Amino acid sequence: MATAQDSDPAVSVCFVVTIDDIELGSFNTCEGLGCEVVLEAREEGGNNGHVWQLPTRLKYSNVKLSRPLTRETEKVARWFATMTTGFSRKTAHIEARTGDGRKVAQWGLLEVVPVRWTGPSFTPESPKVAMETIEIAHHGYVMEG
Repeated sequence: MATAQDSDPAVSVCFVVTIDDIELGSFNTCEGLGCEVVLEAREEGGNNGHVWQLPTRLKYSNVKLSRPLTRETEKVARWFATMTTGFSRKTAHIEARTGDGRKVAQWGLLEVVPVRWTGPSFTPESPKVAMETIEIAHHGYVMEG
């Protein structure tokens, strides 16, 4: 019998990110997890009733992760700094956890490449929490148990 705890949706979630042996810490938001089938339109001679839509490949969107600035920002800076001396593509793991630390879901991203780091904007007119965002590209998902 399922309890309310087992079936509750993950309302308050954090995303723990690990890239091979590098733990980047927890993030508040995660955007862009998904993929799209790219279709190629083909017309058939003599058949004017429709155009064939043929699947050709999968296209993966970049993933953006954001959080308030913390000491874990140093880990992100170190990871980005390794790109200047050459790098090997790594596998990233994004684990969604509830507020009490229970794993809700996990995604493995293949051949991760860092795309962008955006730091906080400081303005005296609007005091807000200092946020950082990282954006990563990948070449597909690996399913894990």
